[in-house]
Amino acid sequence: MEKQVAIIGAGISGLLACKYTLSKGFRPIVFEAKSSVGGVWTKTIETTKLQTPKPAYQFSDFPWPESVEEVFPNQFQVLDYIESYAQHFDLVKHIKFDTKVLSLQYEGASEEEMRSWSDVQNIPEFPPNKGPEAFDGQVIHSMDYSAMDYQKAAEFVKAKQVTVVGFQKSALDIAMECSNANGVENPCTVLYKTEHWNVPDYLPWGVPLAYLYLNRFSELLVQKPGEGLLLSLLATMLSPVRWAISKFVESHIMHKLPLAKHGMVPKHSFHFEMNSCLISTEGSIVLKKAPSFSFCKEGVVVEGETTPRKTDLVILATGFRGDKKLKDIFVSPTFQDYIIGSPKATVPLYRECIHPQIPQLAIIGYSESVSNLYTSEIRCKWVAELLAGTFKLPSIKDMESDVAKWDEYMKRYSGQYYRRSCVGALHIWYNDQLCKDMGWNHKRKKGFFAELFEPYGPADYISP
Repeated sequence: MEKQVAIIGAGISGLLACKYTLSKGFRPIVFEAKSSVGGVWTKTIETTKLQTPKPAYQFSDFPWPESVEEVFPNQFQVLDYIESYAQHFDLVKHIKFDTKVLSLQYEGASEEEMRSWSDVQNIPEFPPNKGPEAFDGQVIHSMDYSAMDYQKAAEFVKAKQVTVVGFQKSALDIAMECSNANGVENPCTVLYKTEHWNVPDYLPWGVPLAYLYLNRFSELLVQKPGEGLLLSLLATMLSPVRWAISKFVESHIMHKLPLAKHGMVPKHSFHFEMNSCLISTEGSIVLKKAPSFSFCKEGVVVEGETTPRKTDLVILATGFRGDKKLKDIFVSPTFQDYIIGSPKATVPLYRECIHPQIPQLAIIGYSESVSNLYTSEIRCKWVAELLAGTFKLPSIKDMESDVAKWDEYMKRYSGQYYRRSCVGALHIWYNDQLCKDMGWNHKRKKGFFAELFEPYGPADYISP
């Protein structure tokens, strides 16, 4: 009898999970709240483009069509690519569209305990009477803006003084759209707390970034979770090389963008940015640093200033609470506490996928990387092999020990962003662990120098 596997969401991770569980003889059923596949790509900001170079953001056995020539395809091209993948592998028939999962629970729990599950917006906290309630204008989250159709979004911001809060991809995209809609008459203000290295391209001084950060040599420069004494000593000895590569990239960014002129040079290194999965590609934009801010009747007051910045509309592009979303899928308070763990540690997922005390649940898309599609695909292959009995999970104690080692790595190299669980600058080492579990040869290149210096990508893991 076929075993059934429930998959929540028909984004890239859900489609990959469906494909690879099918390949192992399981009967997957995918629950998708929307009416189509694509996840976040089904509805996003009009000007959104892929932030990862196309070769790194592709399915290992389904290359981009030759008609897509851009290195960074737009959202329509990305969505078409994802839809083509679902159709090519006949995955759509396994999807129940317009079906929203409310919660996960064991049989026997009451209906009254069920709560809805949706994206949890990350809303800043404010002192009493200094939050949105004190403001006469409108306050929305970037998710609300993205949900509008393109014409409505343009009309919504037209002739308004708009303030965007945030400094990541969605914030900059929205700011650019507001600037295009209003020109110099109503300039868009962007409030940010921390400067970041936004790369103008992926070719620092003509060298592909992948050769600096996405090969085995680059991973020899960092302390890795679970490595032996020899590799640890080597990483310590090579730390000056890590510093020099980071400075090399930073110098290129500062040559291309006038960061020093506007007081926008980050205090942290580019290497830190890579380890936190915070890099994005963007053009020039005038920003206003705001360590903190509050609302008043006329608009917003930035810390250190006494005069309010008048505004009609505030858009909070402050991201989402992924850990809160994980917690809310469970009815049981016990499992809610299990899944998110301590607020002072990373979310405790073995192989960034399975909680040691909830082995019946695999979480594919929580941990971030430079290319989430690339990471999700090998992670789905790993889960399919686990379900098929190719290997077994270690004991709870051993899994928790491994989680602790990765927690230490995240805190060392990602700083305050450790909860993002980014494996971006250590993706080969991470993939090595998955390959070894599955019985695959983790060295995928031909020859010593190719193995050491050539960048790794999706095509390297197309088969065992």
